[in-house]
Amino acid sequence: MQLFYFPSLTEQTKSFSFSKEESKHIVKVLRKKENDNLFVTNGLGYLFSTKIAIASESKCTVDILSFEKQESSKVHLHLAVAPTKMNERYEWFLEKVTEIGIQEITPLICDHSERKIVKTERFEKILLSAMKQSNQYFLPKLNHPISFKEFIKQNISGQKFIAHCYESEKTTFKSSFNLNEAVLLLIGPEGDFSIEEVALAEANNFKPVSLGTTRLRTETAAIIGCHTVAVMQSN
Repeated sequence: MQLFYFPSLTEQTKSFSFSKEESKHIVKVLRKKENDNLFVTNGLGYLFSTKIAIASESKCTVDILSFEKQESSKVHLHLAVAPTKMNERYEWFLEKVTEIGIQEITPLICDHSERKIVKTERFEKILLSAMKQSNQYFLPKLNHPISFKEFIKQNISGQKFIAHCYESEKTTFKSSFNLNEAVLLLIGPEGDFSIEEVALAEANNFKPVSLGTTRLRTETAAIIGCHTVAVMQSN
């Protein structure tokens, strides 16, 4: 199934027109014609079945035939992940966790972060493309980059965890969370969180956890954390 995206759709929408750029892609590139069917999501869990009413390269208009709503995830998973030195690795992480199933992502600027400036415009495109490619109807929320200290000060409810590599008393992430509350997991940069950051997190009720016995790259650790929650939900 080829999936299209139109964020303002609601249950009350009867028809709508794609942007000029998307219309040109649908009509000229994909060669869609009047009366052809298109599947569209609003990124909020809805799948709309539509039929092309006007196949114009400048304004492709469709009528909505029906819609269905996908069940939301059992648990809201929020990953706050430090930017990687190579931007491509962070983009890969965004793509894979979207395919697996993620609700919220925050780029976290840490003491040891080698990349301090993050532009999220391309990240948004990566998330949207991954959502459509994997035929999912929920678009993950991407927050603005924020410093570790500012992030920790926020009033965050639910279960809170920090994954780090220092020798300390830790439990495995898999055994530490339940599916009855939202889950927030902090993943540090290549040089790990600073000792001060770990202490600050623990002082703010973040529980230290381990994601395995080997030392993981930032993006790998984040994907494992996401996959762990997804597996627990599917059991």
